[in-house]
Amino acid sequence: MTSPAKVELRKLLPIALPLVAAYLAEYAMFVTTKLVVGSLGFKHLAAVGLSGSMTFELMVIMMGVISITGVLAAQAEGAGDKATAGIAARQGVVVAIILSIPLMAVIWNIGDIFLLLGQDPEIAALAEPYARALSPIAPAALIFAALRDFVAALARTRSIMFITLAAVGLNWGLAEGLVHGRWGLPEMGLPGAGIATAVVNWFMLILLVVYIYRTEALRGYGLFKSRLNVDFKVVAEFFRLGVPIAGLVAVEAGLFMAVGLLSGIIGATTLAAHQVLMGWIGIPFVIALAMAEASMVRVAFQIGRGDPKGARLAGTVGIALGASVLTVLIAAPLLMAEQFTQLFISADDPGFADVSAIVIQLMMIAAIFQVFDGIQVIAARSLRGVKDTLAPLWIGAFGYWVMGIGVGWVLAFPMGYDGAGLWAGLALGIVTSACLLTWRFRSITGRLVDRCNLG
Repeated sequence: MTSPAKVELRKLLPIALPLVAAYLAEYAMFVTTKLVVGSLGFKHLAAVGLSGSMTFELMVIMMGVISITGVLAAQAEGAGDKATAGIAARQGVVVAIILSIPLMAVIWNIGDIFLLLGQDPEIAALAEPYARALSPIAPAALIFAALRDFVAALARTRSIMFITLAAVGLNWGLAEGLVHGRWGLPEMGLPGAGIATAVVNWFMLILLVVYIYRTEALRGYGLFKSRLNVDFKVVAEFFRLGVPIAGLVAVEAGLFMAVGLLSGIIGATTLAAHQVLMGWIGIPFVIALAMAEASMVRVAFQIGRGDPKGARLAGTVGIALGASVLTVLIAAPLLMAEQFTQLFISADDPGFADVSAIVIQLMMIAAIFQVFDGIQVIAARSLRGVKDTLAPLWIGAFGYWVMGIGVGWVLAFPMGYDGAGLWAGLALGIVTSACLLTWRFRSITGRLVDRCNLG
């Protein structure tokens, strides 16, 4: 007889695996851009890496609000209410458009922001033209996220995988051509990399809209039935549930952003090493993020069906699956740190030896906490599936900033451990948050199950 956990795993995997491929492909676009730019020098890599990371983190914060699209759509789908699921998707697009306006303004002014944050003026000067060319990415990426969450809520994630995989090659070709002037394209340097990434994101959005429009099974949800009007009641629910989520994402993203900025204060070699390390850390993180999105969909779907026991099982299976996969991946950073550095910086670069030494040291810390990083992101999104958004914000604020940045700053500066101290604090913050968020999910779903049994 098949156990309930195995049954749930079989339902989770068809949603999660295409998302894993899609998220890895999205991340590959970010990495290939750094690879293309890295040949210009380690300072160019540091500038594009830092500005690209800040842009990505800001978008992820905005996507915290937009992710309510998936929660509302999955709960409506579980209840058999297609019209409400479609309304969630339409209003998710409205919210995405609203949020893209301030996001574009921040990206445009990243160079000045870096100067205010104490970064190397040369790094800020290199980052500014790249970021300004990149700024049109904001509406495309956020609208794509809303529609992606809707499609994922209906367990149709293979379309997302195919669209994103197609974009990887296009991103590399455009970046290589526009940065270095290949294939008849103008040589634009760093701005060319920004233009390439923005163009590819608009390409992905257009493909997803066409897919939704042409797929018969998705027409009953009413995404294209009339003009895109604002439903203030639904939009208010997006912000009521989504702002705490955005806050949680902000304190989490801010943790990595702060470590990057503090690395820049220590020195350009530490900042370059941080960017190389983030090139690896992003891989297990996006794998966990895909599993987290699938877990959130399954938890919300079961809540919509009125089955809290099933929701508890879905989140637990997702957390266990993520922890298992990421434990296997520990071997990579421990065995391939130097080789990974060579992907981003030429061995002939004057700064290679110093950067590589720091990367090898930090990779040992990263190998330890990457498992807990995956656990915390899956637990947080599983909580999102039951619309528990405020408590995770306070948990994240304590774990990421009090334990993470607080301890990391003390280790890095007063105690003199530099980059290793920053990453040790980062690890402590992630581990703390993972344990507390998992406990929170088990606790709140346990209460829902007890209430259902009593009823």
